[in-house]
Amino acid sequence: MANITYVTSESVTEGHPDKICDQISDAILDSLFAQDPYSRVAVECLTTTGLVVVAGEVTTKGYADIQGIARRTLKDIGYTNPQFGIDCEDAGVLVSIHGQSADIAQGVNESSNKEQGAGDQGMMYGFACNETPELMPLPIMLAHKLTGRLSELRKKGIIHGLGPDGKSQVSVEYHDNIPKRLSAVVIAQQHLDDISEEDLKEEIRKKVIDPVCGKWIDENTRVYINATGKFVIGGPEGDSGVTGRKIIADTYGGVGRHGGGAFSGKDPTKVDRSGAYAARYVAKNVVAAGLANKCEVQLSYAIGIAQPTSVNVDTFGTNKVPEAKIVELVKKHFKLTPRWIIDHLNLRRPIYRKTAAYGHFGREDPDFTWEKTDLAETLRLEAGLSKPLKAEAKIVY
Repeated sequence: MANITYVTSESVTEGHPDKICDQISDAILDSLFAQDPYSRVAVECLTTTGLVVVAGEVTTKGYADIQGIARRTLKDIGYTNPQFGIDCEDAGVLVSIHGQSADIAQGVNESSNKEQGAGDQGMMYGFACNETPELMPLPIMLAHKLTGRLSELRKKGIIHGLGPDGKSQVSVEYHDNIPKRLSAVVIAQQHLDDISEEDLKEEIRKKVIDPVCGKWIDENTRVYINATGKFVIGGPEGDSGVTGRKIIADTYGGVGRHGGGAFSGKDPTKVDRSGAYAARYVAKNVVAAGLANKCEVQLSYAIGIAQPTSVNVDTFGTNKVPEAKIVELVKKHFKLTPRWIIDHLNLRRPIYRKTAAYGHFGREDPDFTWEKTDLAETLRLEAGLSKPLKAEAKIVY
């Protein structure tokens, strides 16, 4: 008899209060990087009804019109109607920004005899598995596809009366670690008060859930759409938002571990961001090379020190070559110092706002350089594998 387990992951739309904050934080970073790619940025946001508060530390040669960036971001998301709790024209925007600590800077700055050190201490995780073409866990990929579809249909007006705020959640049933079906699908979607709840549920089922999840749904799958009855009060009016509060949706949906650090609003000298991107890059190349079906990489750093304090690889018993060999190859081909990560992944560019909704990983976008598998062939050959191994649980959806 198969061993049956369940994994649940959630995603949120770009209009979710926390995601508003992530996008504003990263839009500020992008604006500064466009002018000065060596800007040091650590910016946080908070939003509530009719208000955005921006605070943090910035050292730069550029200038950011933070009020203008916050309003443009709200407009791009779709907050142009006061009925949705905040609108780009009338929202209050409060700003408190100061320079970054000189004590931190002396550990991060490069010199003729010192390589750039990490901008903070901490541990970061990267993960990859062969469940999907993106080498990501199936639950989080389906959850992101659902919220992405909700946003697309809202912006195109295909479903009338949708608001910017929304969530998805999927529960995947696994048989012997292979995904077989969805046991539950949950959608919460903000809407105008004059929209029929029954019509909305029918539209979401027909135009969102079935196209994305149809092959995984059976007669026993539970489907919940706006389970409280309606979802009119949403966005910052329904719940305050804060930068960095959706770190599990940003990464692997609860599969694998998480070091606790958020990404948005941080320049890549902050290893919370660049280290996590590098860890994903390593894990994805290991799986793409066929060295394992599943791989988790943990990195750790000390502030001001260039070399990671530890590099650990866990393949959960799915490795095709000795795990010690995988670690040896990782250390040989991935230097993993902050300078190497930034240069190798070309991270000093204004590419970050688009990472701040629908996940930082598993995205087919050339700017997401940490998704490349350019070292997979090298790893495979040096591990002594004559050809790529077929992924045992790989699926196409």
